[in-house]
Amino acid sequence: MQLDRREFGKLAALGIAGLAVGSSRAATGSSDRLNVNLFSKHLQFLDYQDMAEATAEMGFDGVDLTVRPGGHVLPERAEEDLPKAADAIKRAGMAPRMLVSRITSTDDKDGIQSLKTAAKLGFTHYRMGYFRPVKGNSLSQNLEFCQKELDGLEAFNREQGLHGAYQNHAGKVIGSYVTDLAHLLEGRDPRWMGCQYDIRHASVDGGSSWSLGLSYLQSHIRTMPIKDFTWKKQNGVWKPQNVPLGQGMVDFQGYFKALRGYGIKPLVSLHLEYDLGGAEHGDQKIKIPQKEVFAAMKRDLKRLHEMWEASAG
Repeated sequence: MQLDRREFGKLAALGIAGLAVGSSRAATGSSDRLNVNLFSKHLQFLDYQDMAEATAEMGFDGVDLTVRPGGHVLPERAEEDLPKAADAIKRAGMAPRMLVSRITSTDDKDGIQSLKTAAKLGFTHYRMGYFRPVKGNSLSQNLEFCQKELDGLEAFNREQGLHGAYQNHAGKVIGSYVTDLAHLLEGRDPRWMGCQYDIRHASVDGGSSWSLGLSYLQSHIRTMPIKDFTWKKQNGVWKPQNVPLGQGMVDFQGYFKALRGYGIKPLVSLHLEYDLGGAEHGDQKIKIPQKEVFAAMKRDLKRLHEMWEASAG
């Protein structure tokens, strides 16, 4: 689907879109400012050029590009399509730096080739896929398997000049308990292998213990996703529900102060996982007007910058 550029005229009239890419960034610019990239999953209803133009127009610093099954770029087509996406990002005035893959092993030939292509195009940071525990295996057996796979990926990353990061994700995956992830990363070179620390997921699975997990992982954090949630009872069962940034339970003030204390200012990937007419799921056809999706993105971006700035006090 092509981006309706008339939407930007409407957004500008509402004060949602920047007058220009440069001016929109300068309005929030400072040496302390976070580098915020938009998770491209939420713009998969747009082609590469329209995705890049929309991202820049809204004031983001870059794109966290989905290079995985169902993503903006399919791994098996990366040699052909990834240069097109990277060129679109550059033409919009941004640098291609971040991407999201599905890779967990150097045996993934399509995944490896997509990362080699990305490295040649200037990408520097990628998020991995997830390890899942093997039923019947002990914790030590599962972690031993993961260690071997990470050994291979760390060597590959060093060769390509890439930083690969494993996200702590709530649920039944390795690393949902961040102590397991800290064990897997212990002794690894953080230039090539690290954690994409997710405070939302850490808060879901760890409650108020997130600060302890952060202390274990802080030396390996180069990138972080940002999103918010609250708990909601559904059919008598409490479940996490994603909400707009700042409207949920994540202690961003405490989190950002902790990051500052560790001297961490990572690349940020902004996620919008709450109801956006299908954009939250990466749908290629959405059920609400594009301007509503753009407005939500602009609002969360503004809120993120405000919360980061407030944490400096």
